[in-house]
Amino acid sequence: MSTTFLPPKSFDPVVLSSASSAGVRQLPTRRISAPSIYRRKSSAERSIVCLTAYDYTMATLIDRTGVVDLVLVGDSLAGIVQGHDTTLPVTLDEMVYHSRCVSRGVQHALVVGDMPFMTYQVSAEQALESAGRVVKEGGVGAVKLEGGIEIAPSVARLVSAGIPVMGHVGLTPQSYHTLGGHVRQGKTPEQQAKILADAHAIADAGAFCIVLECIPPTLAAQISASISCP
Repeated sequence: MSTTFLPPKSFDPVVLSSASSAGVRQLPTRRISAPSIYRRKSSAERSIVCLTAYDYTMATLIDRTGVVDLVLVGDSLAGIVQGHDTTLPVTLDEMVYHSRCVSRGVQHALVVGDMPFMTYQVSAEQALESAGRVVKEGGVGAVKLEGGIEIAPSVARLVSAGIPVMGHVGLTPQSYHTLGGHVRQGKTPEQQAKILADAHAIADAGAFCIVLECIPPTLAAQISASISCP
């Protein structure tokens, strides 16, 4: 007896969903873009939904829900897939590979690829070359960079070259050793002022949205109310 495996592409293009009285949701026909995410800041649309995926199968299942706006190919694959303690060991080649797998499974959401440690910190030109590979070879529609004021020139360089950038401030896992681990940020007024300044710098450099990780809710609200992007 032989068994035939049907990959996710062979599934019916509707999935179970509580949002429909019929129990199904049809996928939107238009792919979500970085500009459309940016415009959510001033619109009355629902909240932005972002999930992480590292492979084709999970990416397909996530995208078929029809409610996910962003699929992040995170360098967190270092711990989830590779068994590392930090995100630092992940290479650019590995991010390109996983981005390519995820991109093949996504037809609706915007796929964002993480830029791994030391692939953009040296210079704006290094950041452009690295991001170019993630977009061109990995098939993503945007990249994510960790950091604030110090990487704002790189963000501006990428955006000027036509590569949308998602920012990431607060707890930045690639700064694991500097931060003393994965610990909450913004505990002091000085830390809060630095995170606020970082968010403004990244937004002003052209990021279409910014991740605020592990910071006080009041600080997150202050940042959200004072920058142009979501």
